[in-house]
Amino acid sequence: MTDRPWARLVDRRSVNRGDERRTALLRAFDELLRDQSLDEVNVAEISRRAGVTRSAFYFYFESKAVAVLALMGELYDEASDATDLLVKAEGEPEPRIRAVINTLFDAVDRSPHTYRALLEARATSPSVRDMWEAGRADFAGMVAEMIERERAAGHAVAGPDASALGAVLLDLNDQAVERHALGLGPPREQHVDALVTIWLSTIYGGAS
Repeated sequence: MTDRPWARLVDRRSVNRGDERRTALLRAFDELLRDQSLDEVNVAEISRRAGVTRSAFYFYFESKAVAVLALMGELYDEASDATDLLVKAEGEPEPRIRAVINTLFDAVDRSPHTYRALLEARATSPSVRDMWEAGRADFAGMVAEMIERERAAGHAVAGPDASALGAVLLDLNDQAVERHALGLGPPREQHVDALVTIWLSTIYGGAS
């Protein structure tokens, strides 16, 4: 996927991930989130650590909550790439679906503090919720397209509306990743296996 709508939603300015000030702000923000909650971190400290003025932060980001989405940009890019492989429907379904789900869990495992901050931002910021849903709608549309194509080819079983089904399957992923980030639920391997089985049985009528 070459187009990255997530980045355009998050950044106030034209997206330039090589911008040194932006990079410094996000690095400082990430460091602070390792020891503090999103509510505890303040913009003045982020800016001080980044070596820029407080106004520089707001040059790029509407708020701390929105800046969390920028920190999650790598997750969005990886999920986009994995979803591209899923919707191409090349090869066996199981490894394609497992790759997408593992990508989500990998991202959380690399940066659990960032994902916990994202959960906090989504719960407290209407603009973040809107941006999250906009990005999520992109994925849901891609999954629905894949389901419809697989049904037309005779590979997937008939079932509920593809758009509704794609949205519900992504709901399951979101809940599972959230519980994993918070240290709840079954071990990761069991969580992934359960999700893969649900996706396979729902779309293809079986676990293979």
